[in-house]
Amino acid sequence: MTETGERAEAIERAGPPSPDWQPLQPQTLVDHAIEAIIAGAAAGLILPGDRIVEVELARKLGVSRVPVREALRLLESQGVVVSEAYKGIRLRPVTNERVADLIEARIALEASATARAVTAGRNRGSHLDELRSAVSEMELMAARGSAYGVAVADTRFHRALCQLGGNSVTLDLWETLAPQCTIIFGLATFGKPMAGVVEEHVDLLAAFEAGDIEEIARTLDDHITVMNHAMDYEAIVAQRRRERDA
Repeated sequence: MTETGERAEAIERAGPPSPDWQPLQPQTLVDHAIEAIIAGAAAGLILPGDRIVEVELARKLGVSRVPVREALRLLESQGVVVSEAYKGIRLRPVTNERVADLIEARIALEASATARAVTAGRNRGSHLDELRSAVSEMELMAARGSAYGVAVADTRFHRALCQLGGNSVTLDLWETLAPQCTIIFGLATFGKPMAGVVEEHVDLLAAFEAGDIEEIARTLDDHITVMNHAMDYEAIVAQRRRERDA
């Protein structure tokens, strides 16, 4: 038997790879810096409009300025930070108008993804494992009072919805919004109880599993549009700044 034939036979005997295990992806210092900046923003350690000084951030993170500089460059391309002449780099301001624009984009992407998922039968059984896991993680983080933890689980939930749609372009577009959304999800926990955030996702998961596309669209719109328009993000940021600077 040839080497190729032996390898094929070995693979056949072993069976398909287990879906329960995913290879770990190595993280660079740049990855860690990006995560730290988004975590700090979601938790309110740095607030929209705050200046980010490269050397100070590098000192706080215990790294050189090089990975911080690269992290900020990538975050600028994702719309998380903005660079202005004579003003330096700042965390992008979060205004109610900006949130409304993000909401409009998210609704278009997620409504399309969920409708496609239902049509393809990816709203039942094991397809829901990632969504259920994200809700469980959200519940745990809410119990711990972790704004960033809730925000990450929230992002994970909506990413899974887009993945189930099976449209790689929709997912790519959603990923460009994900870092900004994570920050906004974190800020939202300062304006309403974390338990309420969890409950919204429980309701959305139930509607998705039931499979009525019109009801899913209504629940999604209520969760993303109505709930977010009820929040005054500018007031939340202002209150957080007063508390932090007191």
